[in-house]
Amino acid sequence: MMRYLRYAFLAILGITLISISLANREVVELKLMPDAIADLLGVNFSTSLPLFVVVLGGVVAGLVLGFLWEWLREHKHRRDATAKTGEVRKLEREVKKLKKKQNEGQDEVLALLDEAS
Repeated sequence: MMRYLRYAFLAILGITLISISLANREVVELKLMPDAIADLLGVNFSTSLPLFVVVLGGVVAGLVLGFLWEWLREHKHRRDATAKTGEVRKLEREVKKLKKKQNEGQDEVLALLDEAS
């Protein structure tokens, strides 16, 4: 059921994006800076693109920046999780070593039963 909902959502999204793209095919001039500042600096970069490329490119750029920002923000949590995982492994090794040391003089079957619990 969820697979069909996902496919329906993707189909609606695709149809919407195609419709927006077809409705906004006019060519627009995209400038790096306003004319006054570009003339002052001597850098006047501009290009002509269809409007839907500019709009969808802005959406994609926003998504990429948002994902990057979130990845950087969560670095602290990933670092803490890695440290805790290492600590857990160290403690598990220590517990295993202590159980082995505790069961040294016991019967092998009793030691195995004790290790299993």
